[in-house]
Amino acid sequence: MLFIVFICAFKSFDFLTLAFHSLSSGVGTLDADTFLRGFSNKRFYGQFQTFTLPLLSLPLLLASKRTTRLWVFVLLAIWWMVAISGGTRGTWLGMGVAGCLMVICGRSGRRWFSWQLPAAATGLLLFWFVFGVLADHLGLTVVNFAGDRLTTSLSARDVIWQQAWDMIRERPWLGFGPMHFADIHNPIAAHPHQAILQWACEWGIPSTLLVMWLVGRGLWATFRLVRERADSNDPVDLLRVCLFASLIGALTQSMVDGVIVMPYSQLWLSLVVGWLMGIHVWKSEPAKPNAFIHWSWMGISTAAVLFLVYVVIRDVPHLDERNKLYQQQYGGHFQPRFWAQGVIAIKPE
Repeated sequence: MLFIVFICAFKSFDFLTLAFHSLSSGVGTLDADTFLRGFSNKRFYGQFQTFTLPLLSLPLLLASKRTTRLWVFVLLAIWWMVAISGGTRGTWLGMGVAGCLMVICGRSGRRWFSWQLPAAATGLLLFWFVFGVLADHLGLTVVNFAGDRLTTSLSARDVIWQQAWDMIRERPWLGFGPMHFADIHNPIAAHPHQAILQWACEWGIPSTLLVMWLVGRGLWATFRLVRERADSNDPVDLLRVCLFASLIGALTQSMVDGVIVMPYSQLWLSLVVGWLMGIHVWKSEPAKPNAFIHWSWMGISTAAVLFLVYVVIRDVPHLDERNKLYQQQYGGHFQPRFWAQGVIAIKPE
């Protein structure tokens, strides 16, 4: 948890430093996108914030000292300002859904919400002050203003959703194979920005239904446990509330964004799910796994990790060459998957 607080504080400080420099430089413009460093696309930054915003409530729920709560609240409010200025609607949607669900999760969920709501309001006020009041006072033109994102536009998602649907209809049972949405070029994206459609078109409908059942079962079990322990002040139970909100926000965002696609977001998803599983209270003692099955899974997992290491070693020296080839064949912006340029389709001669 200290690492999460540290990394959010570091990125918040980076944002404020860049904003102050831009305000005092006299360049005449205030570009919000230039404050969001560290990611090849600011939407990936938004995904990271969807995971971490709910978790920053934990120190507020646990701390007994008013000074500690004050500093953490300031950090959470600034982190909200960063999330608002980034203009990632998926983050806003995910946090909104998570907040609504937490309200019906009992006392602990409402306590979580009672910290998030004023922090979000304070973050919005800070955003208005920096990009509205200060920018107008200094005569600066705001570029990439988050307020312009308050639309119901699908941002061309309908095109890639239609491509995914066509792929599902063509191969409903086994799909086209992992990452093979990126093997059919389109000018928009190398993934459909929708987790269910992506899994169905690449892995098939039966696999999708199985995954949805597993996810639904896990969510329901966690929801029931959060409700059962809603009056508990135990740190583990409060941690579960924050992790559950984080997972709900991320899964909601995955309906309109590539949360299950980006490697960094996949890492955070694995951490949150693994953390929840590690602190879950089982109704009965889990059966000890068969030794053969256990070591088989260990072997398969190790082989998968080694294969990814091989892919990285193989591809990294040729990334610039692949990027240039993509620009020659298709042009336009890069479409991320595993790499920043994720299209694997080769243009026919």
